[in-house]
Amino acid sequence: MPGDADPRLLRAFLAVAEELHFTRAAARRYVAQQALSRDIRRLERELGTDLFVRSTRRVTLTADGERLVPHARRILQAYDDLAADFGRARPLLVDLNSPGLRTGRRVLHRARELAPGHELMARYESGLTYAAAELHAGRLDASFGRYAGLDPALRAGLGQQLVRFEPMAIVLPLAHPLAPLEEVPLAALAGETVYAGAGNQRTPEWTALARQLFEGRGIRMASPVPLAVGEEEFQRVMARQGHPVLAVVDFPAMTGTVVRPLVEPVPLSPVSLVWRKGLVHAGFDALRRAATEIAKDEKWLRHLPDGWISAIDREILGMSD
Repeated sequence: MPGDADPRLLRAFLAVAEELHFTRAAARRYVAQQALSRDIRRLERELGTDLFVRSTRRVTLTADGERLVPHARRILQAYDDLAADFGRARPLLVDLNSPGLRTGRRVLHRARELAPGHELMARYESGLTYAAAELHAGRLDASFGRYAGLDPALRAGLGQQLVRFEPMAIVLPLAHPLAPLEEVPLAALAGETVYAGAGNQRTPEWTALARQLFEGRGIRMASPVPLAVGEEEFQRVMARQGHPVLAVVDFPAMTGTVVRPLVEPVPLSPVSLVWRKGLVHAGFDALRRAATEIAKDEKWLRHLPDGWISAIDREILGMSD
């Protein structure tokens, strides 16, 4: 036995030992099956023995694998006890961007139900780019947003789990000619000037997505406006400008406006749970589990036949065409 047992390798081993199925074990560990297999092979090399007998039909434990199971459980329980004790010493800090956005809020509420003994605290900052810097600095634990829109330097050192393809929408003043429509075709916005956060240094990932969506459709990007902090100030500034605002379908309607889904095609904003790599906290485990559960129950990752996802997001998220 090596002097230092890597808990990640032991967790991979125990997942396979309990599932006796590499695909199910990989899903349980939130990793690719190839990565799980590499971890198992590495552990076998370090121990100098085979732990599993693999065939095309089944996976079984070897005698040495059977012997390792109780040791692995005791070691991992000690790690979990340590993480839980220190996890309870401070809350898990989760940025939800805005109180009105439902995706992150629903995941956080479910995580609180899954981990009632831990404090999961919501913070409301604007934009994943800003949150990513806070994650790197250790002032924040997790956030939600468009991971592919981050600068590569910010993506380095961060983990992500795709949670939802969130349909986008347009916020229109009540007097706007398109306001009576229940859904707004993208082509109907040709010639319009739409606000999408241009100039806001906290949300360049959103503005970049808007530029990709507007390209070739005759939609103009509204000029930067003063940074408005707080719902009341944002509504006031937007009312003065009078421009439609690019948003998502769950965006709360502001006074004197309506929120209309965009269609033909339906533009989708990929929302990921993003965290600092190496984060250990029982509340974080609950957060990832909650994201997985809700995404499955609500079909948040369903590919709409008429959906639009930017080429950059597809590439960085490893999505097939």
